[in-house]
Amino acid sequence: MLESLTLLLVCQLTGEVIVRFLDIPLPGPVLGMVLLFTGLLVRRGVPKTLQDTASGLLSNLSLLFVPAGVGVMLHVTRIQDAWLAIGASLILSTLIAVGVTAGTMVLLGRLSGDRDSGGEGN
Repeated sequence: MLESLTLLLVCQLTGEVIVRFLDIPLPGPVLGMVLLFTGLLVRRGVPKTLQDTASGLLSNLSLLFVPAGVGVMLHVTRIQDAWLAIGASLILSTLIAVGVTAGTMVLLGRLSGDRDSGGEGN
C-alpha cells in the first residue's frame, strides 16, 4: 500500500513540477493523473496493490470533502452575499455539461454507425 500511495503522490508531484516549470494553465494533479494513466497504458494493466489502494481511497472519498465543507462554513457570509451569482453559475454550468455530454453521445453514436443514437436501445 505504501508503494502505491508513493506512486500516486510522485505522479501528482511530477505533474505539479511540469506545470510550474512550463507555466501550463492546467492543475498539476490533472497532469499527474494523465501521466499515471499513460504509465498504466504502457504497462497494460493496473497492479493489484494499486487497485487495492485506489479502492480504499475511493471507499473513503467522502472524508476528503470535510476540509471543503469547513471552508464553505468559514466563508458562509460571502456565500450569502453572492448566492444569486453562485446559484446561477451552478445551474448554467450543469445545463452546459448535460448539453455537451448529450451532444457528444449523439456524435459518437453517429460516428460509430449506430442508427438509433437517440438512446432507445433494444
